[in-house]
This record gives sequence, structure tokens and C-alpha cells, in this order.
Amino acid sequence: MSELSGFYALWYREVKVFLRERSRIISSLVTPLIWLVAFGGGLGSIVGGGGSQAFYGVSYQAFIFPGVLMLTVLFTSIFFGLYIVWDKKVDFFKEVLVAPLSRLTLFSGKMMGGCTDSLLQAAILLILGVFFGISYTITSLPITIFFVLCMAAGTVSLGLAIGSQMTSFEGFGLVQSFVVLPLYFLSGALFPLTNLPGWLMTVTRLNPLTYIVDGMRGALLGIYQFSPWLDAGIALGFMAVFIAIGTFAFMKMSS
Repeated sequence: MSELSGFYALWYREVKVFLRERSRIISSLVTPLIWLVAFGGGLGSIVGGGGSQAFYGVSYQAFIFPGVLMLTVLFTSIFFGLYIVWDKKVDFFKEVLVAPLSRLTLFSGKMMGGCTDSLLQAAILLILGVFFGISYTITSLPITIFFVLCMAAGTVSLGLAIGSQMTSFEGFGLVQSFVVLPLYFLSGALFPLTNLPGWLMTVTRLNPLTYIVDGMRGALLGIYQFSPWLDAGIALGFMAVFIAIGTFAFMKMSS
């Protein structure tokens, strides 16, 4: 088996599994809608008196749309690592590890499969965005996809790195409490950064996802807290660092 054939087989398997699991496709549609309709509509009617001035001239639902898009990709990507634990349980992964493929190919195939799943879910949400005040231009959509891809590649790699070192599903539950939720709620996904207290602003600035959601919000709504070039640079750095971490974790994983 060539490295390219092995890469394609791993990628294709992950995509087929995703497309066959209708519950994952439905949840990728329902969960963001709950956030946008229930949370965005409910809280948006209170914060700012239901008006748009508190959110730079857009509705609260439109303001949090990039954050909900990030949430969808973040949860899908991080918990993609859980499938590594499942593959270990059914001994599929042992067969993959003894295949005549490099660990880099194994990691790349799994990572790209996870990224494809995340991008498919993001595409569904982007289509629904027009119902929440999002309008796309010839530049806004490609820029948004760029940030989604950077985040997906980085967080899938992080999930794979964590999953490669775990042997039980229970341990992965800690990831939500100590990784996913802090990354999300300290990213400015649900609120403007301008009125944050100093200490919280410092913590938020240290979170790389802050710049990713800022880049998406700037592309879709024209609302930037930071320089677009800073957002893009940190997004690329985030992706590169966690791809390196995920690759290293796969290299050290025992068969």
C-alpha cells in the first residue's frame, strides 16, 4: 500500500462514517439553531433592549453567529479524537498501526478526515446564516472558510493528540471541562470585548480562538477588535502548532 493510497483510505473512511451517521448530521443542524434561536433570540431581547446599537449596528443573533459557527467546529473537531478511543476498543486502530504506513500518513489521513467532517457541518450552518442577518460577498466567504479550516485543523489535531493517549471514554469527558469550555467562553464568541474588566481581557487576549472568531466576525460583519492580519497570523500559528503536537503524539503512540 502506498502512502497516498493509505492517506486516501483513512480520509475516505472518516467521511463515510460521518455521512452514514445521520444523528451527527442532524445534531450539526439542530444544536447551532438552538443557540441562535433560543439563546440569541432570548438574550438578545434583553441585552441592549432588543436593539442593535450595543452590537455595532447588527442584531445579537448576527453578532454571535461567528461564535456559534466556531462552537460547531470546535466541538466536532475536539471530540473527533474520541473516535480514536473507539477504534482502539474494536481493535481497528491496532490493524492500522501495523500497516506499512508512516505515522505521519496515519495522522494526516485521520486529521484531514476530521477537518472534512467539520467543514461539512460548517457549510450547513453557513447556508443557514442568511436567515440570521448574514450576507456573503465574494471575499467574506473565502476568508471565513480560511478561519474555519485553520481552527478545524488545529482542534482536530488537538483532539487526536488527546485521544491517542487515552484508553477510556470516561477520561475524554474531562476535555470538555478543562479544554473546550474555557476555550469557547473566553474567546469573545458571545459578547463584545470592549467592556471586559482588565484581568478578563488579558485572559481573552491569550486565547488563540479569540482571534479566529474575530477574523470570522470581521469577514462576515465588518466588526474587528484586532487587526485582520493579526487574526490571520495567529490562526495559522494555532494550526501549525497543534498539527505539530498531534504528529508528535502519533509518533510516540505505542502499537
